[in-house]
Amino acid sequence: MTRKADTAVTRFLTSRARIGPFETAFWLAAFATIYFLPGRHLILTETAIWGLFALSLDLILGYAGIISLGHAAFFGVGAYAAGLLAKYEIIVEPSVALLCAGLIAAALGFATSFLVLRGSDLTRLMVTLGVSLVCFELANKFADLTGGADGLQGVAMAPVFGAYRFDLFGHTAYVYTLAWLFVLFMLARRVVNSPFGLSLKAIKGNPLRSSAIGIAVNWRLVAIYTLSAGYAGIAGGLLAQTQAFASLSMLSIERSADVLLILIIGGTGYLYGGLIGALIYRLLQDYLSDLTARYWQFWIGLLLVAIVLVGRERIGGWIRSVETQIGRALRWPASTSSADQGA
Repeated sequence: MTRKADTAVTRFLTSRARIGPFETAFWLAAFATIYFLPGRHLILTETAIWGLFALSLDLILGYAGIISLGHAAFFGVGAYAAGLLAKYEIIVEPSVALLCAGLIAAALGFATSFLVLRGSDLTRLMVTLGVSLVCFELANKFADLTGGADGLQGVAMAPVFGAYRFDLFGHTAYVYTLAWLFVLFMLARRVVNSPFGLSLKAIKGNPLRSSAIGIAVNWRLVAIYTLSAGYAGIAGGLLAQTQAFASLSMLSIERSADVLLILIIGGTGYLYGGLIGALIYRLLQDYLSDLTARYWQFWIGLLLVAIVLVGRERIGGWIRSVETQIGRALRWPASTSSADQGA
């Protein structure tokens, strides 16, 4: 009986981890933009960074139920770490410096996770906001190191692997950012589809019951919070490296609010939600800023209200219906939908 149960669980996890045709098409289209949209690489680079930042927040909000108003703390710490490592030539290779920036942000996430996990959701909101404000003021106070209100200037990025220079048109930056996004997304996908990821969903649903059946609730939440902080730090490091600049705005509450808005637009508990939300948000921002520069936020807010009124479940049902019809038309084999796989 136990062997049959183990086999069933293995099949279930394998089915969830299988990459579907829509996911394959999504990433093929993403990498195709390298060749077919060379004039849009600057905005696409920023979109990919926002997507990675939203993905980092989704790891704790969508899968562990930890809401945060200060996620920009890790984003900004990663940005300053990457910028300082490059400016003072402590680590010349951008990829290695980016990993170090992520580790520094993850260390901050680990140190603050024990505070964040105490109390209710309202307490967590205040603690995460407080951590972000503390980081903001520290960066402002030590202006000799961070540049203060003027930002961290004089950052000169070395070529990636000593061969690919960051150009003014953003071609190298986009390929570099997209590659990091793909690798980190696949790693996150593996994490959330593992038994560890399933235990996080159980904790989100009922932490007391999860603890009663032997799940180490607090340590799992600490682990995912630390991983989320590392992802946010890498996203911030990418922005600092591709723009050769870091500023206090990367630590601001507005940055945290923006990424939360992106995740709401794309959907929580669904890894592609952050990427889709970032794409919609950034393209709408670019289009509406040209159309009506002063009131573009009004239309973003109107979109958010429409999503709330229509309902996330109804929109998801429409998407799954379209996916099913296309799959039948193309005679794809029946499998777990991409939405379920991402969840």
